[in-house]
Amino acid sequence: MNKTLVFGGSGQLGQCLQRVAEQRSFTNIVFLAEQQANILDQETLRATFEQHRPAYIINCAAYTAVDKAEDETDLARQVNRDGAENLARLCAEFNATLLHLSTDFVFAGTGNEPLTETDETAPISVYGLTKLEGEQVIAQHAERYFILRTSWLYSEYAGNFVKTMLRLGQERAEMRVIWDQLGTPTYAIDLAGALLHIIESGSTAYGLYHYSNEGVTSWYDFATAIFELGGLPTRAVPIRTAEYPTKATRPTYSVMDKTKIKTTLGLAIPHWRASLVECMGRLK
Repeated sequence: MNKTLVFGGSGQLGQCLQRVAEQRSFTNIVFLAEQQANILDQETLRATFEQHRPAYIINCAAYTAVDKAEDETDLARQVNRDGAENLARLCAEFNATLLHLSTDFVFAGTGNEPLTETDETAPISVYGLTKLEGEQVIAQHAERYFILRTSWLYSEYAGNFVKTMLRLGQERAEMRVIWDQLGTPTYAIDLAGALLHIIESGSTAYGLYHYSNEGVTSWYDFATAIFELGGLPTRAVPIRTAEYPTKATRPTYSVMDKTKIKTTLGLAIPHWRASLVECMGRLK
């Protein structure tokens, strides 16, 4: 079986990929933590490619601190753009296929229609801009790539909204949560399954895709569901974005249309609440 390398293998999505790969008996996959293979270290990267001669690369490495990125623009750009370019160039040289994760933050989020892969991008944060630049350099330097934009990622692993709400819900009687930002949560286990499906299928339908769970919700409704499924008495109080100012501006509406990935790659995508039920069951 062709070898797959996962960069950022110790992060949230990397850990989910490890679990799904084990469940599917997906062998010959190597998970590389940042300490083992930093995507900014070109010399080590090349040595890693030469050692493993991979057929597939999954890039889970990213700078994802949305608010900190406003102050750490150079670092965010190095990881999200330059690191992506380093991998794209090596994939082209070694005839490997690159699977790369991007974000709904590449959009301004000012509309009210589900966003397709051909809709105009207009990032309103440094994080969104640097992730878009990463997409662009991959398209420039590689021919064999799958870029998956995703949103509101959570799982049993690492830090995320679900685990934060569960922790705070045990400490507080009520939580003020934004209701006027709409999107779709994505269970990272489902996303990991989609990535491995692409490899297992041997698809050559390269390009840009959207992947999140199905449905639409707000952060407020998402939090309410977490408290309910977690058996917590915490009350979620809806507030507007203006009442909770952050350094980086978030898209107001970033629901993504998944028609392309479902029809092209034959994926069935669960509803966000069904996947949340599954995750909560595991967390319990």
